[in-house]
Amino acid sequence: MRQISAAGATFNIIDRGAGPAVLLVHGFPLDHTMWHAQLDALSVNNRLIVPDLRGFGRSTVTDGTVTMEQFADDLVALLDALGIQQPVCVCGLSMGGYIALAFWRKYRDRVRSLILCDTRSAADTPEAAAARHTLADKATAEGMEKVAEAMLPKLIHPETPKVRPQVAAAVKQMILGTNPRGAAAALRGMASRPDCADLLPTINVRTLVFAGEKDAISSPDEMRKIAAAIPGATFVEIPEAGHMSPMENPQRVNAELQKFLADELLMR
Repeated sequence: MRQISAAGATFNIIDRGAGPAVLLVHGFPLDHTMWHAQLDALSVNNRLIVPDLRGFGRSTVTDGTVTMEQFADDLVALLDALGIQQPVCVCGLSMGGYIALAFWRKYRDRVRSLILCDTRSAADTPEAAAARHTLADKATAEGMEKVAEAMLPKLIHPETPKVRPQVAAAVKQMILGTNPRGAAAALRGMASRPDCADLLPTINVRTLVFAGEKDAISSPDEMRKIAAAIPGATFVEIPEAGHMSPMENPQRVNAELQKFLADELLMR
């Protein structure tokens, strides 16, 4: 673990391995530990940069609203602070996928490839945005228990609490460990994010898109449409997984990520 100062904040990150840089961007309301099962497999041939985003884990909390663009700005500042100037593979899950698309919109010259995991390209409907604002208010007023109650059933496969209770427990612990102010700021940022339908056809780097077969937030059908809109993108459905596919079926996710990154090395 390292503490890095950048963009007026302090970020808690893992910086592990050597080779082409891969940026792993966690979802909401989680932290870098959601990628724990990927670290050994992916760091053999790659340099992994795995941060706690602003407001999450042990990184600086910012009140108000933190937009997806601000998160992307933070990531670029982190890469600069680490001396990484070559384009990187940006891999994001859920909110991390929103951030990856914001990163592409603003910093595409810094992107070598994209991996979009269990995410969406559409903006929130007015109803969904209002629900995020309501949840933000609950988080700050009542704490993260309310957020855990609302989100945990949506984040994991229905069978996960029975067959992988340690995964369900780890996801809940991440949620409960998130600062309510950081969670609220990100919720407001997600509610205000732009629609990215027009952005997808502009993505001209290698792209992998995957979704858990039982994802209740970003369905495989929705993710297939995202892949179809990105020229040359590959779609993979991850069996026995919900929204948290890297934690729920790490063996399959690791195999897909290793293949994607190994093919990239061969093309260099």
